[in-house]
Amino acid sequence: MNAAPEDDPAGAGPVGAGAAGAGTPAAAGTQGKIAASGTPADAGTQGKTTAAGAGGPAPGEGPAAARIFRLAVLASGNGSNLQAIIDKLHRRPVGGSPLLPAPFAGPALIEVALVVSDVPGARALERARTAGIPTAVFPNSSYATREEHDLAMAAAIREAQVDLVVLGGYMRLVSPVFVREFPYRIINLHPALLPAFPGTTSISDALQAGVKVTGVTVHFVDEGLDTGPIIAQEPVRVDEGDTAESLAARIHALEHELLPATIRLIATGRVKPPLPGTRVVQVDWSDEGK
Repeated sequence: MNAAPEDDPAGAGPVGAGAAGAGTPAAAGTQGKIAASGTPADAGTQGKTTAAGAGGPAPGEGPAAARIFRLAVLASGNGSNLQAIIDKLHRRPVGGSPLLPAPFAGPALIEVALVVSDVPGARALERARTAGIPTAVFPNSSYATREEHDLAMAAAIREAQVDLVVLGGYMRLVSPVFVREFPYRIINLHPALLPAFPGTTSISDALQAGVKVTGVTVHFVDEGLDTGPIIAQEPVRVDEGDTAESLAARIHALEHELLPATIRLIATGRVKPPLPGTRVVQVDWSDEGK
């Protein structure tokens, strides 16, 4: 998932230097419903983001807006990784690295600007509303094709003027048209040490393979299934007698640490995409205790 087009300036600078999809015209016919926290979406809000009540200038207006790194989080289910992002990052101060030049010293705040789901009753949407975060719902059944669905979703994300798209438990493979809207601006969390055990059964696959170590990966999304360049990984030991449930519990606990830490690195300019012809992501962990 997320192969950058060949004309993308890969390696030109840190990820997150500009809003995702900036300058790209919105797709016509957006059907997703976007609503403020606690406000049911209706036909009158189709394709429009309504305020979450956080106050302050509108996105892109005033000096404060330039100091906020905005996220869109996509989730299909419980939203535990979204909750970790909210608890650790949402509207919390974030310091930049002193080793970086001033333009990439990082924002004052990271903000979850939009939560998107393909499942209307997803628990992630409730978590977002509780935190005062706007939500958007794009049911798969409302669209004739995956591309139509993803273009509508991309239009809502562009409207929210986000810097980074985070797939946190989003159980649908995004289409190439969506990936091309946000080159090196989409990251995914995977419960294995990629390239081992891609797909949706990675925890049980690791147990069946008899590996002694598995783990967690955060990677850029390209047009394949869990094939994008790797940003960060952490191992989890597989114990004798582990079940899928016991191993999953330790993996999920680590996910809740690694994903926010990686987002913080991106927001503060310490992640650079691979140079052309390579897959090596440049990461500065100096201030993260690595």
